[in-house]
Amino acid sequence: MYLPKMISGEWTGAMNLTEPQAGSDVGALKTRAVPNGDGSYAISGQKIFISWGDHDMTDNIIHLVLARLPDAPAGSKGISLFVAPKVIVNADGSLGERNAFKCIGLEHKMGIHASPTCVMEFSGAKGWLVGEPNKGLAAMFTMMNSARLNVGLEGVGVAEAALQVATNYANDRKQGAAPGVEGSAPIIKHPDVQRTIANMAAATQAARSICYACGAAAELAKNATDPTVREAAKMREDFLTPLAKAWSTDRAVDISSAGVQVYGGMGFMAETAAAQLYLDARILPIYEGTNGIQAIDLVGRKLSMNNGAAPAALMADARATAREARQTNDPRLVSVADRLEGALDVFSEATDWMIATMKSSRTTALYGATAYLRLAGDVAGGFYLTRSAIDQRQNGRGDRAIALARFFAEETLASAGGHLGPITMGSRMGDEDAMLLASASE
Repeated sequence: MYLPKMISGEWTGAMNLTEPQAGSDVGALKTRAVPNGDGSYAISGQKIFISWGDHDMTDNIIHLVLARLPDAPAGSKGISLFVAPKVIVNADGSLGERNAFKCIGLEHKMGIHASPTCVMEFSGAKGWLVGEPNKGLAAMFTMMNSARLNVGLEGVGVAEAALQVATNYANDRKQGAAPGVEGSAPIIKHPDVQRTIANMAAATQAARSICYACGAAAELAKNATDPTVREAAKMREDFLTPLAKAWSTDRAVDISSAGVQVYGGMGFMAETAAAQLYLDARILPIYEGTNGIQAIDLVGRKLSMNNGAAPAALMADARATAREARQTNDPRLVSVADRLEGALDVFSEATDWMIATMKSSRTTALYGATAYLRLAGDVAGGFYLTRSAIDQRQNGRGDRAIALARFFAEETLASAGGHLGPITMGSRMGDEDAMLLASASE
């Protein structure tokens, strides 16, 4: 009834999860769905942060809504999923009466102003159950992994845009003197600007590589004919998904911030692209499960599967790539291999500590979850950049790929050891220390 016109773009859709009291803790939602006696349900409640929840650009908007049945158990185990069209669709496919929900306000955000985000009020709106009762969260999660990868790719897109506008500006903007340049020099001639843009480029390509590797693993997990390949690919997809979402979006904020810095004072002006990209990027670490939740998922679920088989497989592939880089006898790739192998040693130690500590003290381990995710993303990014540099070199066009891998190795992988302290911090700081620091300052 709905999909053909949604796929064609004649109709659009919206997801309704979040409520004022139920953000990441979806189990706290209060929206109710009461049976009407005819197979439909009357949905009542308020949802917030609903992207494109209402507009006049299409004839219909199909909403997926999380709500509770009257006899539902408490928490996330009592959530059901419903479909509620803005305009009821008649049996013959024609549009009937307007459903009983509406946008009662638009949220005023710090960025992404081209995307209207609505407060939706459901007042006995007619909806139909999707899937089984009380299994709505699992049904909604069929979209969630895809959404997390897509948000990671949004991070890549914003980072790439920030890199492009910063590079163009640096080539045009003239300030100060530089060797070999008469008069005022383009700021791209200054070493610190070169370093900043190189860092932006390397991090952007690393994020892109992680997201593409995650997407490729998802395709293989679904479509490979060999069940062994499917199993390995699914394990890689599961491990890379929180990295693709969290590491890529954190880097998007860093990269767009660096773009503002390249612009200097002009970057702080609201009318510049650099400023807009920075403001737009900030939502990405929050979307589809905050990045802290991604870190908890990584160390709480992905590491525990098969006693660490997923990171072990990634490290084995990365070490094989490092050996291959060393065997080229290209000094540039040999230096990359040195940094990658050193980072892998640190990552291996951090992974062993995290797996052991999650078994003995989950709280202690979770103190370091975000730092662990950062290290995992750094290592994965370095691995994929090295892999790309080797392949591009064999194809006779490797100079840029090698330069990206080298810069990332020296700027990021060389600092891998510094993550061990934050990862294991929970074993040295107790709850009282953390609460003291988190409380209001004196």
